[in-house]
Amino acid sequence: MEADSFAAGLTAPGRPPSGPPAPAPGRGRVDVLVGGVGPAAVAAATGAALTRAALGGVPYGLVVSAGIAGGFAPRAPLGSLVVADAIVAADLGAETPDGFLPVEELGFGRSVHRADPAVTGPVAAALAAAGLPHTTGTVLTVSTVTGTAARAAALAARHPGAAAEAMEGFGVAEAAAAHGVPALELRAVSNAVGPRDRAAWRIGDALTALRRAAAALEPTLCALEARPCG
Repeated sequence: MEADSFAAGLTAPGRPPSGPPAPAPGRGRVDVLVGGVGPAAVAAATGAALTRAALGGVPYGLVVSAGIAGGFAPRAPLGSLVVADAIVAADLGAETPDGFLPVEELGFGRSVHRADPAVTGPVAAALAAAGLPHTTGTVLTVSTVTGTAARAAALAARHPGAAAEAMEGFGVAEAAAAHGVPALELRAVSNAVGPRDRAAWRIGDALTALRRAAAALEPTLCALEARPCG
């Protein structure tokens, strides 16, 4: 549903499940790929797509992780959009008697990818120009979705800039970084981070916001690759 909604906002999306994209000479294209659920699945899918494109001689210039997410109230209300200025693996580390330690404090690895303002700035500006409610902030990647007020409070305290929580962004960012390609995470808020209350979810509204965001951002995404979309 997320991929379909994003693709519906584009003028001519491609779908490259098994081969490199083949735009006309000098033309760009937005390809939509379903990567799976969780950071491991999307890291594998993103890495494979980037490798196929590079080997095919038409490497990608930007990777976008787009979908719906939980929003941290009141910063990211239902139906609004979040542009990640940082993509954080919020549960990559160790629990200790003194609290959670991110992987960096264990002496290895990383749990944070900072977004390039040269990417997030134009994206936020395009959303604003389209009149789409949005905020810029940290998007947390988790393998277990938050379902209690206590965990939501703990995450918010540990990450004061957190605006949304999802399950894939960090995996996409890791794969993109390995290929030297900038990554962007864009999320439409379907529910509040906290107690799991499915009756309060607004998935339809979030998918609509995602479609509208894709339509508003297509020229910007292509401009960031310095190529018009074809």
